[in-house]
Amino acid sequence: MTTTARQTGASASPYALTHLDALESEAVHIFREVAGEFERPVILFSGGKDSIVMLHLALKAFAPAAVPFALLHVDTGHNFPEVLELRDRTVAEHHLRLHVAKVQDYIDDGRLRERPDGLRNPLQTVPLTDTIRELRFDAVFGGGRRDEEKARAKERVFSLRDEFSQWDPRRQRPELWSLYNGRHAPGEHVRVFPLSNWTELDVWQYIARERIALPEIYFAHRREVFRRAGMWLTAGDWGGPKAGEPVETRQVRYRTVGDMSCTGAVDSDAVTLEAVITEIAASRLTERGATRADDKMSEAAMEDRKREGYF
Repeated sequence: MTTTARQTGASASPYALTHLDALESEAVHIFREVAGEFERPVILFSGGKDSIVMLHLALKAFAPAAVPFALLHVDTGHNFPEVLELRDRTVAEHHLRLHVAKVQDYIDDGRLRERPDGLRNPLQTVPLTDTIRELRFDAVFGGGRRDEEKARAKERVFSLRDEFSQWDPRRQRPELWSLYNGRHAPGEHVRVFPLSNWTELDVWQYIARERIALPEIYFAHRREVFRRAGMWLTAGDWGGPKAGEPVETRQVRYRTVGDMSCTGAVDSDAVTLEAVITEIAASRLTERGATRADDKMSEAAMEDRKREGYF
């Protein structure tokens, strides 16, 4: 700030970025870096809030041209209908290419077995890694954020995966001054996380600022749910409820969306973006820590899955 500005009490430069502008600029830079460095990138897109924000940023990065990447969704078969509906509507609206790898196909032909607990999120790894290998994707965008979970906090923006799609935290490369190293050997690929430095609150504030459409389940609504392992789960063909798990109708919303077998709802009256932002600002639990059964299987559940090739 100049002496004159200090003396007059003038604010900082009018060209200074807000924190949301800075996060957006970083993500746009990451998308363009990948476009210039890799041959066959793909965006993981489920129709959940983080993947929707990620796609919105990609659209901004290349406008007015089309996004030069395809989309990939690993469908567990137990997804929320509202999320799939928005996924398909978004793909159609922006004339995007969508690849869908289905866990059910792997169960039907014996490549995977249904788990006794009914969880299918842990079964996504094999369809994901098979599709990456078969379609020769060399960069895979994911919506993971460092604030979500301690294993994801170890992740770099460019995360190298070996020829088996496995992650080794000891092979993480330094990323000083926003310089990203995408070098990889044949058969390897890089997972790219444009939202790494965002928080859940940042995501929601950006959604509000950009007026981004989301599935309705992110806002408070009446739903039939039952209690299991401290979470409100949605009844469905996936294996719930069991005997002794009464179904209740409650006003709930979802903070994060996986599939019905592992994603819990939270009691909430937040029916607007402003109310959701206020609720999140007051929360002391991360979204995954509060509502994801697949992260509660062990202390290192996420890290174990990431080592095997998970997101």
